[in-house]
Amino acid sequence: MRGILTVKRRVLAIMSAFLIALGTLTASAQDKRGPVTNLPLPRYVSMKAAEGNVRRGPSLTHRIDWVFKRRGMPLQITAEYGNWRKVQDRDGAGGWVHYALLSGVRTVLIESEMLPVFTTPDPNSQVSAQFESGVVARLGTCNLEWCHISAGGYRGWTQKSNLWGVDPAEIRE
Repeated sequence: MRGILTVKRRVLAIMSAFLIALGTLTASAQDKRGPVTNLPLPRYVSMKAAEGNVRRGPSLTHRIDWVFKRRGMPLQITAEYGNWRKVQDRDGAGGWVHYALLSGVRTVLIESEMLPVFTTPDPNSQVSAQFESGVVARLGTCNLEWCHISAGGYRGWTQKSNLWGVDPAEIRE
């Protein structure tokens, strides 16, 4: 009898742990918020530092896989752990970066060759500049289709689909 009770307790403990884990996964899938900052995941940030070590795990003891070497580069945060953020760049390459190396200032990466930037969010308006592919621009206001960007003293509106670092449905005021 004692053996049967022990087995039943173990089964109940395993089932309880499974249900708790399932509830946690379901809640995190619905909320999509970071456990540390309570900010949305994924979200975009930029590199504050001129160089930032990208590690395999969220601590100084983890190996450095490479170094981001571009201040202002847009990155996407996909996970949080303590003072560490798991990030990825436009190509999907990434790892863990200390939060002090990141900034909430939003930037975008130009993805089109010689991208026209217009004076208003209208393709029939005057072109104020053209940005080359790979340029990092500061992100301003966005509506459903257009974003206001600036780089190198030039600014204007361009279609959101030509930028990496802003979600297609994101609106910024």
